[in-house]
Amino acid sequence: MMHRMWKIAATAVVIAAAAFGAAAEEPGAPAPRAWIRFVDSPQKYADTSYLFLGDGDIRLAGEVEPSPGDVLELLWGAKNDVREGVAVINGARVALSLGRYDGFRWLRVPVPAGAGGARYDIVLAAARGKPGFIAEVRISAPGAPAPDLERPAFRMRRLTAEDAFRAAHAAAARFWDEAPPPPAAPLADARIEAAFRRAARNACRASEQFYRCRLFVEGWLAHADPETGLIPRNLGQSRDIWNAQDAAADNYPFMVLTCALTDRALFEGRMRQMLATESSLLRRIDRLPDTWSFSRRAFERPEPDLPSIIFGAAEYAKDGLVPLTEWLGPSPWSARMLELVDDIWTHAQVATPFGPIPSSNPEVNGDLLQVLARTFWMTGERKYLDFAFRLADYYLLGDNHPGRDFARLRLRDHGCEITGGLSEVYVAAHAVAPEKKRAYESPIHAMFDRILEVGRNEHGMLYNWIDPRTGAHDAGLCDTWGYNYNGMYAVYLIDGTETYRDAVRKVLGNLNAHYRDFDWGSADEFADCIEGALTLYNRERVPPVAEWLDGEIRDMWRRQAPDGVVEGWHGDGNSARTAIMYALWKTKGLTVQPWRADVRVGAEQDGDTLYVSMIAAQPWSGALVFDRPRHAVNLRLPMDYPRINQFPEWFTVAAGRRYEVGDAAGGEKAVHAGAALAAGLPVTLAAGRERRLIIAPADRD
Repeated sequence: MMHRMWKIAATAVVIAAAAFGAAAEEPGAPAPRAWIRFVDSPQKYADTSYLFLGDGDIRLAGEVEPSPGDVLELLWGAKNDVREGVAVINGARVALSLGRYDGFRWLRVPVPAGAGGARYDIVLAAARGKPGFIAEVRISAPGAPAPDLERPAFRMRRLTAEDAFRAAHAAAARFWDEAPPPPAAPLADARIEAAFRRAARNACRASEQFYRCRLFVEGWLAHADPETGLIPRNLGQSRDIWNAQDAAADNYPFMVLTCALTDRALFEGRMRQMLATESSLLRRIDRLPDTWSFSRRAFERPEPDLPSIIFGAAEYAKDGLVPLTEWLGPSPWSARMLELVDDIWTHAQVATPFGPIPSSNPEVNGDLLQVLARTFWMTGERKYLDFAFRLADYYLLGDNHPGRDFARLRLRDHGCEITGGLSEVYVAAHAVAPEKKRAYESPIHAMFDRILEVGRNEHGMLYNWIDPRTGAHDAGLCDTWGYNYNGMYAVYLIDGTETYRDAVRKVLGNLNAHYRDFDWGSADEFADCIEGALTLYNRERVPPVAEWLDGEIRDMWRRQAPDGVVEGWHGDGNSARTAIMYALWKTKGLTVQPWRADVRVGAEQDGDTLYVSMIAAQPWSGALVFDRPRHAVNLRLPMDYPRINQFPEWFTVAAGRRYEVGDAAGGEKAVHAGAALAAGLPVTLAAGRERRLIIAPADRD
């Protein structure tokens, strides 16, 4: 896990002292005014509990007023190496470095003269070198009274990232926490009144997601390379490079999508320019990009490596450009996707009995199966389906069957792509190539049957990997369980295999009872888990899932720092991706233009009727934009089957249909074409006054 780098503004004064637990402090040493010892941490070295800066920033509040002569003291760990970090003390940055010993020693840093205030706010973060690990932190001063150090903490406490975030964004946070009060005259129909109250709560939750995503963009743009404008892979040791499979695939696309929803000028400007730079400056083999070093202004590798370049381009297409195309439809990003796919297949050099394919890696080929299935429908060009069939033949009709021949079938990221990809091609075969569908039917069922047989626990949760030959499996659970079940459910939609639907309903039904507050790992892993559940919940409304999703989305964001950066690596973009999916669930696909942090929109759906709550802290005029059946309009899919990197559809308007829009307060009604609602319904909001709308098809019985 990589973390943010802080610019160094001063050099630390470092004095090595006695190891913790050894003799008393040397004569004349400052006495602690406040301290915290990390005794509850499960990590230990030399029988001493510690926190590791490589796991994330340590944020502390010291409830003492800064005084001249104060010293920051850290019980600093080393393993016969040099450990580095940075301290931000009330805004003043100081470098930290100590080592070449084994165990813990005191590192003392005079508090910078400008670090004033009523208390101490301290952030300890990783730097470029090996991250430090810390057992204790003190604020000390010469001549202070001798304290009772038996206590693990005194006038100092550890803050979570969420504490710091909410403190820094308190003005915005109140819009998320305070639903509009009930109207003075509630609607006579209690059922409709309750629907509007739920819509108002949904508006609060959606508002938070859009705000956090917008801040994520700002946080990462602050670290963009000044010359190219591109973002680095991570903000730690690989901050000098841009690459396709990480920076372009996982982070950049959801900056683009966030800007499309919240800042059209930034979307049309800097986001477009980043794409233009990537597609022109970084092309290495035909139009395929390669890893770029910012400091050297050159490619990282002296010579191009075709397998690595194909891997990066496949990841960029599947994880980055496909989701943008799902939402935006035809755009410069979909054009870039087609360039990548075409050039990958130009360089397909792996010989198989079915013809040359680009790779023997199931992750790469799974990526391509997913992209090819969707590009076939989007473009209507048969070549993309033929490429997909070649890959599907290799896995389903040869001796590389994932559920029979693989020594290890990964059901988590970097392996599960193959199950979803094969299911997408199966859907396409069902629609346009019945002979292929018949050939694939038994093998694809065998793959999913084997996963259900040996790959899940008693709750239906999937293991990280299985050996389908022996039935052995990893003990750990994968956060990408939903991606595999997406494929299974797509096959159910084609063949009506109730076993697959039952498996999906089982795992969804167990989420809230058995996986609430489950530690999935990084924010990225929470994001993948939530995405899978939300995509399946869109198809199967198992009631407890909604409550589980509300809790998990809060856990996903707990790591976001006040500057918007989440964990400081390329997985941050996946948090934004999933947050947007979650927000669109709470708005039922509604967005506003122009977006503003204080404008809240939420919706509740009852059959084909939509109840919408809108409110703004200050007067606002703009457009309420309705969602369309994007699977048909943007991608021309024959059916809306569950798939990774889609944004589930909730309430959509058909261009040729008419809809009645009514104001719940005034009883005013008007009929609008679906195309007009998709373009945006003009709305004006008075400051602090909730606006309630009811939308339903005008031509329903």
